[in-house]
Amino acid sequence: MCPLRLSPTDLERLDAYWRAANYLTVGQIYLQDNPLLREPLRAEHVKPRLLGHWGTSPGLSLIYAHLNRLIVKQADLDVLFLAGPGHGGPAIVANTYLEGTYSEVYPRIGRDVAGMRALFRQFSTPGGIPSHVGPATPGSIHEGGELGYVLSHAFGAVFDQPNLLAVAVVGDGEAETSPLEGSWKGISFLDPAHDGAVLPILHANGYKIAGPTVLGRATNEDVRSLFGGHGYDVHIVSGADPTYVHNALAETLEICLGKIRQIQRSARAQATSQVRPRWPMIVLRTPKGWTGPHEVDGVPIEGTFRSHQVPLSEVRTNPEHLAVLEAWLRSYRPEELFDDGGRLRPEIAAMAPKGGRRMSANVHANGGPRNDLDLPDYRGYALDVPRPGVIKHESTRQLGAMLRDTYRMNPVSFRLFCPDETASNRLGAVFETERRCLVAPTLDADERVSPHGRVMEVLSEHNCQGWLEGYVLTGRHGLFATYEAFALIVASMATQHAKWLEACLDLPWRAPVPS
Repeated sequence: MCPLRLSPTDLERLDAYWRAANYLTVGQIYLQDNPLLREPLRAEHVKPRLLGHWGTSPGLSLIYAHLNRLIVKQADLDVLFLAGPGHGGPAIVANTYLEGTYSEVYPRIGRDVAGMRALFRQFSTPGGIPSHVGPATPGSIHEGGELGYVLSHAFGAVFDQPNLLAVAVVGDGEAETSPLEGSWKGISFLDPAHDGAVLPILHANGYKIAGPTVLGRATNEDVRSLFGGHGYDVHIVSGADPTYVHNALAETLEICLGKIRQIQRSARAQATSQVRPRWPMIVLRTPKGWTGPHEVDGVPIEGTFRSHQVPLSEVRTNPEHLAVLEAWLRSYRPEELFDDGGRLRPEIAAMAPKGGRRMSANVHANGGPRNDLDLPDYRGYALDVPRPGVIKHESTRQLGAMLRDTYRMNPVSFRLFCPDETASNRLGAVFETERRCLVAPTLDADERVSPHGRVMEVLSEHNCQGWLEGYVLTGRHGLFATYEAFALIVASMATQHAKWLEACLDLPWRAPVPS
């Protein structure tokens, strides 16, 4: 691919925005004072205990900055951002701070020197914020601590949201989990006529915590074959030179957006289609811990597993490490990024969208736009039992009838998610009004199957639970029906969701979501 040439001004400002996010990320991990290095860095400026994850963060910020550029350029683009490697929390917090949303929901974290100092001090500190993306992070519906669910959450979020684009960043370590491997099949259940779109970005930086990743070591040919077999149109961006990668990623995102819109226009212009489109995805190969220290104590850091968490761990006690940290921070040239008051310079801030178009302020990431659930009167499904022992009926059949009518009353805001058990659980009455979803050719022997169906049957409890979570967290309503014995497959996943909902109760800016 011959990359698009960004204008010198766009390239300079895009790179500056990325540098600002990286600077704030490193600052959160390391600093408790002297946030803009207005004086030489001293040991007491560094936190006594260092926690956080650097390795994935520059890649997350790179993607975030480029999506901002795309949103500014495309006036009608509505983007929801999901970070599969949620341990890159400081990067996402940094970007929400640069956009201004963070200071809006947390006024004590102002957009000035004092606010930046508070931003740094609170990270991974008792009484502060956790190291991972979570409910406290504006714009998030996905934590990413327990890996494997980012794609299922993304697909769930765009069902029945025809104008929404969910960009799901998948870590190459995360891609080794079983739930994630199964969730690539989501495009077989994505109706381009009535749903939004998911753009997966596989961030293949090559390493997990302590070793290489499978996809990080796979050849581009093998990666294309793997995801091509899943039905994706694979685009690869690879490099370690920022100028090249900025140009290549900018071009690739524009190409992918164009293909997504063409797929949707084509599907929405015709009455029906049984052909599954080849949705685009991006494989981004950049060094783990990019822009960090190349080596420490003679040991390589950048581009290795050693950059996964805290590349420099003895900063308060080792003067050489302290000097490396200061050089690392100053390499981002903070004096060019922030004015004397600590505010992001306006020409750089202009790279981000405004208001509700910011990914950190997207209404879909905060419980809405919420759709009320219209329910039929349950008393209408009661059986007349004149005396015990004379009526034989299954309770779930009556529930199926009620769900059928719930579908009728909520044609674009209610879905049933079930791992191929709708009929066996006696809920088959829903097929009187809806069909099983499958975007594929139907055969004469098939029953109640349609690419426009809204009964979501896939033989994966993880997909069902993940789709449901993404669906309800963005303001709609659903039900996950499964056998009791198989429900335990997603017990941990459901627990994580419950913890998310519990944490939201302590955040007054978080809108309520359906149960």
